[in-house]
Amino acid sequence: MFEYQGLYFYTHPKVYEPAEDSFLLAENVETTRKDEVLEIGTGTGIIAIIAARTARNVVATDINPHAIECTTKNLIANRIFNVELKEGDLFEPVVGKKFNLIIFNTPYLPTDEDEKKDDLNAAWDGGSDGRKVIDRFLSGILDHLEDKGRLFMVQSSLSDVAKTLTSLEQMGLNASVIATKKCFFEEIVLISAQL
Repeated sequence: MFEYQGLYFYTHPKVYEPAEDSFLLAENVETTRKDEVLEIGTGTGIIAIIAARTARNVVATDINPHAIECTTKNLIANRIFNVELKEGDLFEPVVGKKFNLIIFNTPYLPTDEDEKKDDLNAAWDGGSDGRKVIDRFLSGILDHLEDKGRLFMVQSSLSDVAKTLTSLEQMGLNASVIATKKCFFEEIVLISAQL
């Protein structure tokens, strides 16, 4: 268990433990009382719980069943009641729904085919170029983002940030990098975009 911003979080050995990318997101994402938020890849639930302190509602999803279990524990521990959890891949659990804020700490690391695949690996496995999940995510944004809706996503300098910004602009979103964090062999970036 760890403490962050006056909140307490249990971790799980098969769930991505919050790290630099999570904290970059936590320190820069702002929500309002009107926000209907979708967080994809909730992990321990840290971002969903921080967003829920001010947002109207949060739907938090994860492909990893252990993440759903871990986040449930953390919602109870922090007495957060306006988060709905759904297990599934990317937008599958929210087909037909739109949100005015979408948040995603993407799996952005380039990985080799022979690397071990398990529940935890899904948190960072971006495929050979780091974009396997990012590109699938981008293709579903317009179906789930309300008019004038906002998007926050984290990715690595190793997974072609310029390509992401170009894709967002081509979809009609005004996009930019609003925060960065230097790590060992990469720079983690937080992209903000608005429709």
